[in-house]
Amino acid sequence: MKNIAIIGSGSWGVALGIHLVNLGNKVKIWSFEEEERDLINNEKKCKFLPEVNLPDGIYCSTDYKEVIDGTDFILHVTPSKFTRSIVRDYKKYVENRPIVICSKGLEKESLKTLDEVILEEIPNAKIAVLSGPSHAEEVSTGQHTLLVCASKDPKVLKTIQDTFMCDIMRVYTSNDVKGVEIGGALKNIIAFCAGAAVSLGLGDNAFAALLTRGLSEITRLGVELGAQKETFYGLSGLGDLIVTCASKHSRNRKAGILIGQGKTLEETQKEVGMVIESIDNIDIAYELSKIYNVDMPIVETVYKVIYENLDAKDAVPRLMNRAKKIED
Repeated sequence: MKNIAIIGSGSWGVALGIHLVNLGNKVKIWSFEEEERDLINNEKKCKFLPEVNLPDGIYCSTDYKEVIDGTDFILHVTPSKFTRSIVRDYKKYVENRPIVICSKGLEKESLKTLDEVILEEIPNAKIAVLSGPSHAEEVSTGQHTLLVCASKDPKVLKTIQDTFMCDIMRVYTSNDVKGVEIGGALKNIIAFCAGAAVSLGLGDNAFAALLTRGLSEITRLGVELGAQKETFYGLSGLGDLIVTCASKHSRNRKAGILIGQGKTLEETQKEVGMVIESIDNIDIAYELSKIYNVDMPIVETVYKVIYENLDAKDAVPRLMNRAKKIED
């Protein structure tokens, strides 16, 4: 049995907590909101997973020290844009505990991956990344899921693999921290485009092409940033891309559908009701593509839709009428 701290009381943090408690572990969750804390503790509910009743063994607090003290490792599960500020708030309690990044995104101000952000704040931290095709709605109800955990520390990899694995969850290991992070962050952008494609009435042919060419763009940029190419054809790359682009649970896909219907960015964010990582990361990916001179026409086009008022209906002919080239 492990004692585990989870920083973040959103749907994914709570879903991971449910899975771990069901395996006999004890879980403490940190929440920014007193209302969410009280809902978890008093009513055994999570507002982001309204159909799920939380098992005994999950306790929520708004106090970092209370959540982290006495635990074996920390799962960091907050929106990427808040990672640095939240880590600064709890880093004095970390000591030698591993930090497992379960968030997906990049930091806008520095263009850094989240492991780089945390290591800047806690230089000697033991870091791992847990990612893969995994909607909170399914993990919270015990549906079969496969994940990948990446770390440079073999002991951390063994701990996470041993703690999470069971009949309904399989965890692979990797040493490519950068690749696992980048795949998880950038697939959200392609999922946003997949939603827009649904709104525009594009068919299965175009959907398959979008995923394929989108993965090519993610891979090209990832390799330039130091990731291993093979990682993007695994669970944290192709696997996560498929589920996020195709699933009814994907809020990034839903956001793309709403934008494709002509909704404003503000209307879309209000209707989705949770952080939309794709929107937060589109401009980051676009800027990185320019810095590293990586050809990313899908990313560039969706950037223009979001930030330069390109009509979503004009995005498809813009992409289809590009100059002829060899497939790469």
